[in-house]
Amino acid sequence: MTRTRGLKRLAVGACLAVLVAVGAVLVVPGMLRTEAVRAALRAEIKLATGLDPELRGGSALSAFPSSAVTFDDVVLRLRPGDSPLVAAPRLTAHLRFLPLLVGRVDISEIILTQPQVTIQFDDHGSSNWSAALHAVRANLAPNGPERARPIGFSAIRLVDGTIEIRNPSRTKIETLADVEASLAWPSISRSFGATGSFSWRGERLDGSLSVADFHAALAGDRSGAKLRLSGAPFKFAFDGQVGHKPVLKIDGTLAADATSLRKVVAWAGQRALPGSGFERFSMKAQTSVLGATVALSNVNLELDGNAAEGVLTFTGDQRKTLQGTLAAGEVNLTPYIAGLRFNDPTEREWNPAPIALDGFESFDFDLRLSASNATLGPHRAGRSALGATLRGGQLNLSIGEAQAFGGMLRGQIALGKSAQGADMKAQLAFEDVDVESTLSSLFGIRRLSGRGDMQMALEGHGASVADLVHTLSGDASLAAQRGAISGLNVEQLLRRLERRPLSGAGDFRSGRTPFEKLDVKLKIANGMIEAEQVVIDSGSVRTAMDGTASIPERVVALKGIASLAVAREAHFELPFVVRGRWSDPSLVPDIQRLMERSGAAAPLFDAARGGRAREAVRSAIEQMRSGTDAPATAPPAASPR
Repeated sequence: MTRTRGLKRLAVGACLAVLVAVGAVLVVPGMLRTEAVRAALRAEIKLATGLDPELRGGSALSAFPSSAVTFDDVVLRLRPGDSPLVAAPRLTAHLRFLPLLVGRVDISEIILTQPQVTIQFDDHGSSNWSAALHAVRANLAPNGPERARPIGFSAIRLVDGTIEIRNPSRTKIETLADVEASLAWPSISRSFGATGSFSWRGERLDGSLSVADFHAALAGDRSGAKLRLSGAPFKFAFDGQVGHKPVLKIDGTLAADATSLRKVVAWAGQRALPGSGFERFSMKAQTSVLGATVALSNVNLELDGNAAEGVLTFTGDQRKTLQGTLAAGEVNLTPYIAGLRFNDPTEREWNPAPIALDGFESFDFDLRLSASNATLGPHRAGRSALGATLRGGQLNLSIGEAQAFGGMLRGQIALGKSAQGADMKAQLAFEDVDVESTLSSLFGIRRLSGRGDMQMALEGHGASVADLVHTLSGDASLAAQRGAISGLNVEQLLRRLERRPLSGAGDFRSGRTPFEKLDVKLKIANGMIEAEQVVIDSGSVRTAMDGTASIPERVVALKGIASLAVAREAHFELPFVVRGRWSDPSLVPDIQRLMERSGAAAPLFDAARGGRAREAVRSAIEQMRSGTDAPATAPPAASPR
């Protein structure tokens, strides 16, 4: 019995629904008059948006499945005769059914199909929508004098729209295409919301905006606001308070991330970031905006795998400027010098690629970074304090201190754009560093070991590193202790001379000469190095060198004398020559100078002519070691073999 009653009620409800639908189809069109709907629509749009609608085309009515009126060729403008702010080939107004039964037109939603929205800014930052927004604010005001009645509709939808943003300071018109948006109009509550998606510069973005008090926001007073943007280039979120009276004020939490910060900057139409790196990026911070100044506190920043905390400030009044102080645990600086290679891929020549300084003139920055550990290419540094400033296109890198190469590094490097391509100045001080790793990293020299201090003051200019080294000038010094020179062994050379006195002109690249002290002073002019002082002292061996080296050609041409102390006062001087590429030079004894400098070597010439070389050399060396310089007695003639 109960089941039968339920079925009857269901049947009755279905019949009523059918009757209502049939009634809507049959009755509503008769109740609707196009002119009445047109007048109601114009009044509603004027009240809600402050714009004057012009319905220039035909119209069509539909009653099922919902009551709606469609108008063709619609234009919205501020006043008759003004340029259109919105133009759409079709506008559809959905009507509420129940008010129609009592003869009243009540619009629930407006849909603009393929609308063209124009936003034009002037030199003072005002737009062609300013007056319309002022009218909206007046109509939304509680008990506002211009608000005759509550706004009827609660939503405006844009379907396949286009928004053009024109700014006199930019020649290019920004266009948002394929706009699909829904605007939740504050007809009942004070809030405003917008959701949708659009295409900008070839990328699809989804977005949402909510304003807690739309009237207060339009008046410039503070109001809660939430903004979300997400797409392939980046994701952005803000949650806080917004106001713009008397100047723009924003306070809240900001979060952003991107797979490539470099690509985002290029996609946004800004100048390309200099150098390399600037890929994976994410940031979260407390944000405070006052006018054109953005202050970020409690910053948690990740860039190219580096994580840091600190504060950042961005100013965009007349010239874009970024300032900040960041602290990091482990930081890898390799990505930012990958495009500043000194050598070509073969590691045997200087890099001929142009030095890229584009983008240096478009903004300024002043950043300070401290890190417990830093990585630069294959090298690791301990506690480091670094600074970077860019002003007027001049980049300055300062190293307050960096635990590098087993010691401490301090100095400054300046790089700027010039008519020659790039100007470079560097002042570096290495304290108690590992000499071999330092020289190997900077110049590819691997023949010198030990610990010591090194000073460099250099400057030059050129379009590439290969050009710059031709103009390099300045000076350098090195003071090292307890090391060795590879490729030269005085004792080995003496033994070879004893066995084969005329074979000394061969190439010696083996052995090592240890030293207690090394003192080097170099003068550099237009890519040529002049050795003003090179002294190596190991107690029993004292070596002095002079000569030149070419930085562009990476070759050396040096002459030296190694003084070997044999007795308390006697010594033997071994002249030698260093020549070839500085990464692998040839070190050979200078036999001619050796024989000319010692009278005891005279029997060598005579013996060489008479075929008694071995005995003469042995006698000469014995006299060198005994401290005499008298001619040796010629030994008996050697018996034929």
